[in-house]
Amino acid sequence: MELSEAARRAFQVQDYSPASQIKGVEAAELTRHTDDGGSFTELDRFSAGASAAFPGFGIAQVNYSEMEPGAIKGFHLHRAQTDIWYVPPGDKVLLVLLDVRAGSPTEGARMRLVLGDGRSRLVLIPPGVAHGCRNLASTRGRIIYFTDRHFSAEPDACDEGRLPWDFAGPDIWEIARE
Repeated sequence: MELSEAARRAFQVQDYSPASQIKGVEAAELTRHTDDGGSFTELDRFSAGASAAFPGFGIAQVNYSEMEPGAIKGFHLHRAQTDIWYVPPGDKVLLVLLDVRAGSPTEGARMRLVLGDGRSRLVLIPPGVAHGCRNLASTRGRIIYFTDRHFSAEPDACDEGRLPWDFAGPDIWEIARE
């Protein structure tokens, strides 16, 4: 079979290689139990504040965030804090991660993960990895996240910094079309 000239010029083979990884970012698949009445997902188990899913992570705070449909929450990062993110399976949020740690073996690497969308998993985000998200759903999106440090808004104690929403280019937030 021969393709038209325009199709030949535009034709390319899809890249099926594994997605890039960022050193220290981990994902843990969770089991979602369903029955006629609904569903239940155990997010994590903690013994004296230590996570079973991510050994070495000690919980200090649990937070809940909501995003309006289509909203983009631009990049922020922590110098010392580690986050663990969870998006309920009925929601659909694009999590974008950028390794901005000088000297990291994956410095400059980018990761895009769709959270929720029928799946249950946790994502561990280490210090120095910038992260932001976009709600891909037509309804309000929800994020539950655990941190290993208490938040402080005091300038001398605040661990959170910001990068522009388009730091990695505005196209990083677009839906990948293949």
